[in-house]
Amino acid sequence: MNRMKMEFRAISANESLARMTAAAFMTPLNPTLEEISDVKTAVSEAVTNAIIHGYGEDRESDEMVEMICYIEKEALHITISDEGVGIENIDKAMEPLYTTKPELERSGMGFSFMEAFMDELKVESEPGKGTKVHMVKKIGATSWAERED
Repeated sequence: MNRMKMEFRAISANESLARMTAAAFMTPLNPTLEEISDVKTAVSEAVTNAIIHGYGEDRESDEMVEMICYIEKEALHITISDEGVGIENIDKAMEPLYTTKPELERSGMGFSFMEAFMDELKVESEPGKGTKVHMVKKIGATSWAERED
């Protein structure tokens, strides 16, 4: 199993770094362009949520976002985590169009996009301690789903 971990400052400029790193990491699975695009979109949403909602506008220079990726069989696993404010009500936060930052013109569709583009999504959070977003993308899902093990 291949695994990688990276940590970067919680600034929006690093969202593209996370997207491209996840895309590069998954290349041994020989993904389609659509699968790469799906993963990049989901990672972008998760990292943006960590920066905007996890840490807010009054970010300090030492606040970090962590991304862990690993490949297991034909599946890419990604965890994006922050040590920010956390989420009080995860079910409410995952509702389409719900946002805690309407003044920033946030659409409230981040978790919906993650669910749509990935095969699995799990959110763990504790107020005051941060949030972890776990995502799984099965690469070559048609052949993977049809295979009998």
